[in-house]
Amino acid sequence: MRRSRLPAGGANVFQQIRQRRSEAEAAGIKLLDLSIGEPKGPALMSARQAASAAVLSDAEAMHAYQYNESAAVPDFARRFINAHLQRDFADEDVDYLPIPGIKPILGLLPLACGCAGEELGVATTAPGYPIPANWCAYHPNVTHQSIQLNSANAFRFGPADIPAGTELLMTNYPHNPSGQIANDAWFREICAYCAENDIRLFNDAAYVALSHDDESATLSSVAEEFPDLSWAEAFTAAKLIGNGTGWHVGAMVGSPDFIADMKEVKGKTDAGFVAAMAAGVIATLEEDQAGIDGFRALYRERLDQLMALMGNAGMRLAIEPRAGFYTLWETPTEAFGEPVNSAAEFNFSMIERTGVVGVHFGNFLRYAVCADVKSMYGDLEDAFRQARISYD
Repeated sequence: MRRSRLPAGGANVFQQIRQRRSEAEAAGIKLLDLSIGEPKGPALMSARQAASAAVLSDAEAMHAYQYNESAAVPDFARRFINAHLQRDFADEDVDYLPIPGIKPILGLLPLACGCAGEELGVATTAPGYPIPANWCAYHPNVTHQSIQLNSANAFRFGPADIPAGTELLMTNYPHNPSGQIANDAWFREICAYCAENDIRLFNDAAYVALSHDDESATLSSVAEEFPDLSWAEAFTAAKLIGNGTGWHVGAMVGSPDFIADMKEVKGKTDAGFVAAMAAGVIATLEEDQAGIDGFRALYRERLDQLMALMGNAGMRLAIEPRAGFYTLWETPTEAFGEPVNSAAEFNFSMIERTGVVGVHFGNFLRYAVCADVKSMYGDLEDAFRQARISYD
């Protein structure tokens, strides 16, 4: 009998938003889309030119599977990581792994921690990027728990918030959707707790290259201070080179034990990234920091524009973003002269009545600045004025 074998209601928030967005557009509503967490336009020219030359190369390795290596782009993972961190590691302290972006490897992390054979406790943050929790739901031996982030704890949890039974802690700093950063002191506190309690620690550092604050730190910057800590951190070119979301290139660094387990699982299930795209990425990272800096400055400018606009309209910022291209807002209690019962209700109402598209995360609303906020400024002002926001 032909039927779905999956539980009902399995769409995640991004799928729900895409559906509502399509329905509104089909109904003739002009969309003011602030939901997209994907840079507009192409990748930087420096990346495209280098990737183009690589595609035209006759070298067999450039057109072959890469698996866990990068024969076509020698030493890619170490170079990619070190360019992010502006430092070198002692070879015996860490190992590296090239990856086809971060999203595909998130589901491999519980497997690398043994969930195929035994129960595994995994903790992630909420609100947060939903893919880690989605993956946990597909692993029958995983017990998933969420660590609550909010304005009161400034979207950074403490060791006391880590649930009992956690064996893999998956963090995401700089944080999506709040834009909060982690600093060295915070990472040291979490590393110390995880090392003492034999918890593997993973950080998704997708937005670190778009940090707007000098205090923004990586797990990699402090993890070596904890020789008993099993850890890994992933970096991606998706937002690094302008719009590199379709390039699927990144790298991991971590303690040799964790990376070895990731290599075993990934080596059995993945053929590696596209070498020519990796050649383009590394060229930009090593030779075009000015291009990367330009995108970072653009997003900072747009963040300021959107925060001023929405603040003037009465919206309450949950926290000042210190990285990336997201703003996070508290849900109003009233809009359009009617009570608001949830962030989802407010978001869908805004889509249907004004065309403004955001993403609801728990009790919060995320509005991105990947689109040109300045070009939409007047329409956005009209939309939020029409909504008559209240927090009474």
